[in-house]
Amino acid sequence: MNETSGEELGPAVERAERAAEIARAVRAGIGEVIFGQKDVIDQALITLLAGGHGLLIGVPGLAKTKLVEAMGIVLGLDWKRVQFTPDLMPADIIGSEVLEETDDRHRAFRFLKGPVFTQLLMADEINRASPRTQSALLQAMQERQVTVAGARNDLPKPFHVLATQNPLEQEGTYPLPEAQLDRFLLQIDIGYPDKTAEKEMLLATTFGQEKTAQPVCTPADLMEAQAVVRHIPVGDTVVESILRLVRAARPESDVAPDLRNVVAWGPGPRASQAFMLACRARALIEGRLAPSTDDVVALAQPVLRHRMALNFAARAEGLTVVTVIDRLCRTLL
Repeated sequence: MNETSGEELGPAVERAERAAEIARAVRAGIGEVIFGQKDVIDQALITLLAGGHGLLIGVPGLAKTKLVEAMGIVLGLDWKRVQFTPDLMPADIIGSEVLEETDDRHRAFRFLKGPVFTQLLMADEINRASPRTQSALLQAMQERQVTVAGARNDLPKPFHVLATQNPLEQEGTYPLPEAQLDRFLLQIDIGYPDKTAEKEMLLATTFGQEKTAQPVCTPADLMEAQAVVRHIPVGDTVVESILRLVRAARPESDVAPDLRNVVAWGPGPRASQAFMLACRARALIEGRLAPSTDDVVALAQPVLRHRMALNFAARAEGLTVVTVIDRLCRTLL
């Protein structure tokens, strides 16, 4: 019996090692053109390895568009960018039917696919589009298909959305509702690079020919890595840490008594699912065959900060979602 188990374990370990090697190569390839954003690159790669969608938040000029472009090229994905504006309609994203007439005067409707029919879609400034348009995209993200005139149209595989938001200039925007924010696996906050990274970027992008991203793998390699992620074993300690942290972030939680009555609304079960997949993906790109509680701590902010909000009393005391999550991690993990 043990011998059989060993025989079964061998190919699984080889698949995991190959997936980890590909993930590290992809991370290095993206790092060739994106400077000083290692955590951002890792979180974006974790999002795709976990089979989810990401929400990128940062001020202008922090290479959000360049990051998505580099990921698409390095992973060998077909990628497109849609600039969200208040006048953007759902048909501009998912497509529409047009009436065509043939030479013999036969008329028929033909479906023209929208930009959502791609493997990696950048939804630039998603909060500038109307709620109706946002909902059309988010429905496609959840169901991996669109329905037009009663006909189902499956999206390509793999299919991922990396949406961006600008934390500034909030006038004229339509903030995503809580239920729609929950559809994003991770919220990836992009900060300014440090001085060393900014100097390296300055020299690399203004002298001579700027380096461009190069393909490292194929969509099939990505899908294989995603399958490996879903089969990475997770220990009971990590499972309990995830449950304890997610449940403590909900209103009226008894898990962390000192933080009771500060949360207006908290994460649902989808947060636990995101944690499990993201922890497995992070372990993979770090070359480990199983996640640890360190992965839970590292991913607590990107998994939880868009899935909870504090009440007025907590905000009046100067608390923020970030500080509450940090305190939960220090208290519970």
